[in-house]
Amino acid sequence: MTADLPPFHPRRHALERPGDIAFRISTSGESVTFGQLEARANQAAHVFRDLGLRRGDHIVMLMENRREFLEICFAADRTGLYYTTASTHLANDEIQHIIEDCGASLVLVSDALVDRIQSFATALRHRCPIMVIGQGEAGMPDFAALAASAPTTPIADESQGLDMLYSSGTTGRPKGVKWALPDQPVGAPSMLIELLSGLFGYGPGTRYLCPAPLYHAAPLRHTMVTIRTGGSAVIMPKFDAETALSLIESERITHSQWVPTMFVRLLKLPEETRRRYALGSMTMAVHAAAPCPVDVKHRMIEWWGPIIHEYYAGTENNGFTALTTEEWLGHVGSVGRAKLGVIHICDETGAELPVGAEGEVFFENGHQFEYHNDPAKTRSSRNARGWTSLGDIGRLDEEGYLYLTDRKSFVIISGGVNIYPQEVENLLLQHEAVLDAAVIGIPNEEFGEEVKAVVQLVDGQEPNEDLSSELVAFCRKRLSAIKCPRTVDFRKEFPRSPTGKLLKRQIRDDYRRGNAKGA
Repeated sequence: MTADLPPFHPRRHALERPGDIAFRISTSGESVTFGQLEARANQAAHVFRDLGLRRGDHIVMLMENRREFLEICFAADRTGLYYTTASTHLANDEIQHIIEDCGASLVLVSDALVDRIQSFATALRHRCPIMVIGQGEAGMPDFAALAASAPTTPIADESQGLDMLYSSGTTGRPKGVKWALPDQPVGAPSMLIELLSGLFGYGPGTRYLCPAPLYHAAPLRHTMVTIRTGGSAVIMPKFDAETALSLIESERITHSQWVPTMFVRLLKLPEETRRRYALGSMTMAVHAAAPCPVDVKHRMIEWWGPIIHEYYAGTENNGFTALTTEEWLGHVGSVGRAKLGVIHICDETGAELPVGAEGEVFFENGHQFEYHNDPAKTRSSRNARGWTSLGDIGRLDEEGYLYLTDRKSFVIISGGVNIYPQEVENLLLQHEAVLDAAVIGIPNEEFGEEVKAVVQLVDGQEPNEDLSSELVAFCRKRLSAIKCPRTVDFRKEFPRSPTGKLLKRQIRDDYRRGNAKGA
């Protein structure tokens, strides 16, 4: 019965092993078998078609880690849709922007997050339907109730869909990272499946722990690849260090994925707590999303052994590097060698630099992408030779190992989340007391970096703690909390170039050297 199915269609596993667990939600105990996943994904696919959604249309999902999340993703994946999983930490107007920017034909929101769209729900209903996952709301149909009455058999016109995830740009507005929809059948071999399963060994014996929000690119893609290749995933609704260790033991986890902040929290557990759990089942612990402090990685290797693998990539997947524990110990601080694309280091003129020189990281022959509705940003990500870049600064050694020295220039990476300073700076400049602002990342032991705002006040304004608190509150009313400065410092003057350009790098370097007093 499975002979005609592509190798990575979840239906293959549903037919061969219908009772095996595809994924489990760790706290609720809800388990979904491959048979149930197949039936529910088909039901949701029928609802999509009944609502008029066709290949190339977009849906937006706003929900926490819960059972329906993956079921809907797998439904969109077989109906030729672009599915956007919006971060629950975005401000309400950012969520609205994403819905409008992608031209969503359907918005699915969990009952726990309905209040996040209430301010614009009425206007939005004139553009597309809004449906609730969970307890229904007045005026918002219950998606699960519709799906429950739909057929469990496949739709007649299955077509491969894709995620289209939003990554904030330097202009501050989230940008949709878009790939062309593939022409091959649902479940056919793809770049992503072959890359991830080949590097990290995802397959039928995998028991994968996902401790991060599924709306992020890596947790979503690695979880779906695990299930597509026949493995089983355990989903944590929220990360907790000791709970993660307990799940590794009780669920016999073989594979897991982390960000450095999680490593920090794991290492902060008391020694007796860390030693309490048997972790011998785990053969692969992958980390990415942010630079991992060398000392933290050394300590994790001492604890978990040579099972820690690292990779570097963006949501765009225009290139990909990776390395094993053994490779890292021989190239401390590296993020690996190219596994997708060819790396080039270029200067500001686009000229390629020699080994050891720092410059912008470009990938040749990587996966092609565009930024949805932003041709200018798409063009800016490419050089004259068609190589693509995410704006990261790094260098290569003689063996081709990449070292990132300034990730995305001034981007702040806090707990694995990219924070773009210009958005915060633009907001601070709206405050009547602010003449100029520089937002930088400063070291934070737990999160890697935290957001610091340095402000120059207008004449007549005096710096004080009350004004500092006021500026923090001003930001928190308008942006998601993770983007906002924790603290505000004041300077009488900012360093500038002869042309008047703010030399923000100098301000940031002052803080890194511990010489931040410039007022």
